[in-house]
Amino acid sequence: MGFLARSIGVCALATLSVAGVGPSFAAGGTSKASDFVEERLAIVAAKVLVASWDGAQVIDRGVVFVRGSKIEAVGPASELSIPADTRVLDVGERWILPGFVDLHSHVGGSGGDINDMVFQCNPELRVSSTVVPSNRFLDRGLAAGVTTVLYIPGSGTNIGGQGILIKTSPQTFEAMRVREPGSLKIAQGDNPTRWGYGMGRPLMNHHIRDTLAKGREYAEAWERHERGEGPEPTKRLELEVFRDLFGHRTQISTHTQMYRLVLSTISLMRGEFGLDVYIDHGEWAGYVAAPLAVEMGVGAIIGPREIDAVGTRTPDSDGKVLSVSAEYQRRGPMQVGFNTDAPVVPQEELFLQATMGVRYGFANDALEAVRGLTIVPARTAGIADRVGSLEPGKDADILVIGGDPTDPRNAVELVFVEGELVYDAAAEGRRF
Repeated sequence: MGFLARSIGVCALATLSVAGVGPSFAAGGTSKASDFVEERLAIVAAKVLVASWDGAQVIDRGVVFVRGSKIEAVGPASELSIPADTRVLDVGERWILPGFVDLHSHVGGSGGDINDMVFQCNPELRVSSTVVPSNRFLDRGLAAGVTTVLYIPGSGTNIGGQGILIKTSPQTFEAMRVREPGSLKIAQGDNPTRWGYGMGRPLMNHHIRDTLAKGREYAEAWERHERGEGPEPTKRLELEVFRDLFGHRTQISTHTQMYRLVLSTISLMRGEFGLDVYIDHGEWAGYVAAPLAVEMGVGAIIGPREIDAVGTRTPDSDGKVLSVSAEYQRRGPMQVGFNTDAPVVPQEELFLQATMGVRYGFANDALEAVRGLTIVPARTAGIADRVGSLEPGKDADILVIGGDPTDPRNAVELVFVEGELVYDAAAEGRRF
């Protein structure tokens, strides 16, 4: 990210007009950075897409109040008075919406993720050791509105290791980290069959089931000890993540595609072990399992293939080009999100995943696609208390865009992360 946008920050908004956007900043005087943290910023726009899980979703001529790193209030400009000491950013006919969340990314480091192809099951491995703040891939995604990602291991083995949920803009690892472990990555399908001696799916399911069973036994032993009902277990690093999984403090993200693999994800990981799990990828008629996914409480975050065309193992398509996300939504019905599997699809093209879904039948309106980029993945990953919607108390991760986010003719103009202006398209001289 360029130095200009990095150096502007919210503390400078008292005196600076953002280049090219044409907003007006009102309120007299200047402030030191330490003083400004506790002051209030009001962003006024033609439309505010709240993207909450329920309740009002679109506010015409709305205002978002930011204090420090958090959202303080959201509502119609006609109903919320703006105190005299508030900094005002009026972006005119542009829209405001939450920062996007991508739950499948491999670009949190400088050169891919980690070598997960050691054993078939490597639950102790962590990608967090390879995080590189402000690397060019994250910066490009940030310029297109991606403010939070799940950075995960690859899919070369059945259990590749632990991911980490990070913000894309901060300059230090500690500031980036949202939650660790962000997930346990489990992969099914053709990728792990290429490892070593080449395994079929029955043996892969055996490996996954055997590791989950050991993890459950280990987690239960620690729970008994913490209740004072048993001795302290010997710590095993390869099984520590299962204390978080069976304690429902993190989830399994599964690289799973076709119907029988998605069915295995739902029946094995959710049905047999009761773990919080979601479908990642989910292409190639995996949506046939959507009714069972809804019944079992398993979500779907779709990508990087949004289109299921004739000849790609899709049954009964009758010659149609189908939207994978639309089919999950139609057959469930269920809340569906989007991912990129960056760099398979570049991080900055996350919004295009939703655009393609809408083009081929996903959602009744653009707002549902926006929810698939924001609150749906946030809830799926268990971080909706911090991100995913413009609601009081949440992180002030805010995008200013030219209009409908599912229309690729509109570009992100400004990005705020935790109340700090971190991207200004006009100053940077680029848009995605």
